[in-house]
Amino acid sequence: MLNQTYSAERESSAHTHREQDKKRETLLSYSLTMYLDSNLKIEVLSSLLGQIVQPYNEKGCVTSANILSVDDFHLYNLLGKAYVREFFIDEKDFFDPEYDYDFTDLSDSSQCMRGDELYERPKGWYRMALKVKGKYPDGNTWLGKKGWRSHSVPGEWPVSYHGTSLEGAKGIIRSHYTAGDRAMYGRGIYSTPDIHVADREDYAKTFTSKTTGKSYKVILQNRINPEKRVICQRSDYWLIPVDKEVSTKEEKQIVESSIRPYGILIKELNDDDGSDKDAGSLGGIIHSLFSAVNSLFS
Repeated sequence: MLNQTYSAERESSAHTHREQDKKRETLLSYSLTMYLDSNLKIEVLSSLLGQIVQPYNEKGCVTSANILSVDDFHLYNLLGKAYVREFFIDEKDFFDPEYDYDFTDLSDSSQCMRGDELYERPKGWYRMALKVKGKYPDGNTWLGKKGWRSHSVPGEWPVSYHGTSLEGAKGIIRSHYTAGDRAMYGRGIYSTPDIHVADREDYAKTFTSKTTGKSYKVILQNRINPEKRVICQRSDYWLIPVDKEVSTKEEKQIVESSIRPYGILIKELNDDDGSDKDAGSLGGIIHSLFSAVNSLFS
């Protein structure tokens, strides 16, 4: 009788674990389906740039000047110099799903290193990988090696994060991430190795999706050149110095050789997050623009 009771309890426990595994698999499948949706990806890019982005259609009348490359997206986000009213992207040339990673239910607390710096993995986020392999003349060493590892490899760059809030003049992330005179520790490009700093409301971009009806936060995940990075007095602020006397061409060269976004992190907002869920809407963008302009006269 005792053996029968033990057997029944063990069978019940195994059943519970199977149900939990099925639930995790269902959630993972839902997460992958949602974040791989082409329409959601288009909305993410539109919210980050604050401009219209459409899928590229070869049959449509689109000039090459309107096709958004990963390189241009990188520069527009860091320097805020996009003058094209409407962009088009070819998804297969822009995103690299092979390197996507689902951190939303991360339970592994192992300490990781990247570029000989502590890498705090973005628990709770999903990474949409950008197609950056082979984009730079110095090769792909800055990215390190593919796959799980806790250690650094020679030549790779540390990881940093930044948001793109238009109201970022208050702190680490400035308006459109533009290099400007009012930066806290000098003129240049700021990012942070601390995902929690980048996650703060003032720094992360938020928007509400027409595709899913849900609200999201968005942050860029970068690699940063340790030879060109300055660690500020606050060690969770990293700076790429940019002198205001440099030309536009020189500024572009500094950016491309110093900090490179390789993934877009996205996280679904809950009702208790307390974030501005309309920041990605037209009204939210106008409000942010007003706030940014108003800050110039503060």
